[in-house]
Amino acid sequence: MIWYPYEQMKRMKAPYEIVDAEGPYLYTKDAKLLDSISSWWSVIYGYHQPKITEAICQQATKFSHVMLGGLTHKPVQELSEKLAAWLPGDLNYCFFSDSGSVAVEVALKMALQYYVNRGENSRKSVLALEHAYHGDTFKTMAVGDDEDYHFVLQVYGKNPYIIHIPTELDALEKAFARYGDELNCFIVEPLLQGAGGMRMYDMAFLKRSRELCDKYGVLLIFDEVATGFGRTGNRFVADVVLPDILVLGKGLTGGHIGHAVTVANKKVFSAFYDDASEKALMHGPTFMGNALACAAAKASIELFDELDVVTRVAHIEEIARRELMGFIDSRIREVRIMGGCACIEVYDAQTLAGYQQFAYERGVFARPFLKYLYSMVPYILTDDELVHVFTVMKEWFRRG
Repeated sequence: MIWYPYEQMKRMKAPYEIVDAEGPYLYTKDAKLLDSISSWWSVIYGYHQPKITEAICQQATKFSHVMLGGLTHKPVQELSEKLAAWLPGDLNYCFFSDSGSVAVEVALKMALQYYVNRGENSRKSVLALEHAYHGDTFKTMAVGDDEDYHFVLQVYGKNPYIIHIPTELDALEKAFARYGDELNCFIVEPLLQGAGGMRMYDMAFLKRSRELCDKYGVLLIFDEVATGFGRTGNRFVADVVLPDILVLGKGLTGGHIGHAVTVANKKVFSAFYDDASEKALMHGPTFMGNALACAAAKASIELFDELDVVTRVAHIEEIARRELMGFIDSRIREVRIMGGCACIEVYDAQTLAGYQQFAYERGVFARPFLKYLYSMVPYILTDDELVHVFTVMKEWFRRG
């Protein structure tokens, strides 16, 4: 029996069975569906993308995987070199893993050990945002702030080493003034908080965060698992405000195979580069640097530039604003749009009950959660396909 994610299995509705997928479409035995959420925001170029598929197939004829412990291979070398050249600043040191949650765990472990290696054992605390979501492993749950997902941690009580603040400049200033000398890092989903409710905030908050991290000697971590590869309208938010550690996943492989990377700058890496064996980063996911995933990721990065994704996302945002901004209904609390994300937040979660089937019957796959009806479409949608997604969202409220 399959144990499905985020579901009460006893009363779960039967999932739609997918028999094929191509471009932005999912196919069941009796329906063709526009995927409006890119398989949890990862399939940014659509399904069965030829360049990525070919890269995976070519690598599979040689070998699919070898461990990175004592071994290396060309795909991981080429991907590392590509990322180092492609990412901003001196984000040059790539530690690979197999999921975004694990990659965030690695980032948090790096931040703590960075100070331990320097003999600063008092820096035990992490600053994070309210409504944060960084994954479902234990440390990522701890720095997250969403009891709808992570209520199980209530059994431990409040974590004294995690501080959460709202995305407000005054709260930011006060947090650093009070806790700055005991923080090892400040971790954020930059500009767009995804699973926490598609919450959007201003770049000024991040710019001030960088200044305060520098002032107090705190590492800044950007979790761009969801926000990277164009989703906010920026290539990466890290292009505008440079973190010390950057976490990427989801779109890294165009959603074709699981892979993630934690990328550190030279300052962070240098704290581990030492003759003392105890200063090494003692972490090693079995499938880190998987050869198929590395081949897919390299092709995905090349495709990002070839398709001029940043321009495409700007166009998606333009259409979303045209179609949704100003749309009014008494059940709607707010409409929010940023880059390739559009969200309609309602007052009552029951307002969205039944929407998934409603959309299915109109040729769209959607998965609203809590009070949030949203789209994070593949970047390859035509204008007509994109308008159809937004039209179905509006029809839900207009149906009476």
